[in-house]
Amino acid sequence: MKDLNNSSIDRKNILNNNLAIQEVYKNIGFYGIKFEEKYRFTKQQVAQYFEVDVRTIERILEDHKEEFIQSGYEVFAGLRLKKFKETVLENVPDTNVGDITESPENTDLISKAPSLGIFTYKAFLNLGMLLSNSDKAKELRSAILDIVIDVLNKKLGGNTKYINQREEEFVPSAIREYNYRQEFTNALDTYITENKFKYAQLTDKIYKSIFKENAKEYRQILKLNTKESIRNTMYSEVLDLISSYENGFADFLKKKYSSKGLKLSLSEAHLLFKEFEELTQAVYNPLREKARSLMASRDMVFRDALHEKLKEYVNAVSAEDFDKFLGEKSKSLEARLEENKEVFKRLKNR
Repeated sequence: MKDLNNSSIDRKNILNNNLAIQEVYKNIGFYGIKFEEKYRFTKQQVAQYFEVDVRTIERILEDHKEEFIQSGYEVFAGLRLKKFKETVLENVPDTNVGDITESPENTDLISKAPSLGIFTYKAFLNLGMLLSNSDKAKELRSAILDIVIDVLNKKLGGNTKYINQREEEFVPSAIREYNYRQEFTNALDTYITENKFKYAQLTDKIYKSIFKENAKEYRQILKLNTKESIRNTMYSEVLDLISSYENGFADFLKKKYSSKGLKLSLSEAHLLFKEFEELTQAVYNPLREKARSLMASRDMVFRDALHEKLKEYVNAVSAEDFDKFLGEKSKSLEARLEENKEVFKRLKNR
C-alpha cells in the first residue's frame, strides 16, 4: 500500500496521473467552481469537507508550502479575487456546491479580506493525502488508491509487463537496438575466441554498467519467465543506451583486435570492457543517471516493481510520462505494428 501520508513521491505520482485524477473527480463527488479552466475551492470549503478546523489546514499549508504551490494552491488578491467571486456568484445556481455564498462555512467568499487562499482540485487531493487526523481524508486516500489501480488495469487489461511498448519511441528504439545488437554479437564472434559464455557475460557487463543488475536479477524483479525477452520490457531510453554501449564496445574490440592481430580471450575481453567503461565514464554518466531514474521510478509506479539496487534513483513520474504510457498517444505494440506493418512486422514475434 502506498504511504500517501509520508511519501511525497507517492503523492506526486498520484497528482501527475491526470487520467486517474479525472476518474477521482467523477467518483468522489466534491465539485468546485471552474475558474481559469481549473476547478477551485476555498479554504473553508475543504475544511468543511474534511471536517477539520481551518487552522489545521493552515498548519499543513505552512509545513508543505512548496508542495502545495506545485499542486496548484494559490492566494488570490485584487482584480483576480474580484473576478473569482464574480464567477462564483454567476455559477452557483448551476453547480453542485450548494449555496456557497450564504453558508456560514464559506463566509470567506463574502468577506472584505484583501486576499483568499484557493485550492485547485489537485491541491485539494494533496491536502487529503496529508491530513492524518481526518476520517474523510482516510476515506479519500483509500478511494484514490483504488481508482488509480482500476484505471491502470482498465487501460492495460491487467498486464503492465509490456507497458514500455505503449510509447511512441519504443518501436524505433527497438529497431535500432536490434541492429546494434547484431553488430555487437558479430564483433564478439569475430574478435573473441570461441566461448559459449561470452554473449551472456558481456551483455551482463553492459546491463550492470547501465542499471546495476544482470539479466537474471532483472528477470526476477519483473517476474519474467525464461522464454520472455528482457529487452521487450525495456523503456526506449534504456534501449538507446544499450545500443550505444554495444556499438561503442564493438568498435573498441575491433581496434584492440587490429592492434594485437589475434583474437582476445574472454578474460581479456572482460578487462577490455573495464577499460572501455572507465574511458567512457564522463560521456555515459548523465545518460546512465537518467536511465536509472526512469527505470526505477516508472517500474515502481506502473509495474509495482522495486529495483533494490536503484532505489536511490526513484523519483516521481512526470505528468508527461503518465500521458506517454496511459494517455491518448499511448498504443499497444500491435496497434503500432499494424500502422507500420511493412517496416515493423519482424519485431512482433521477437
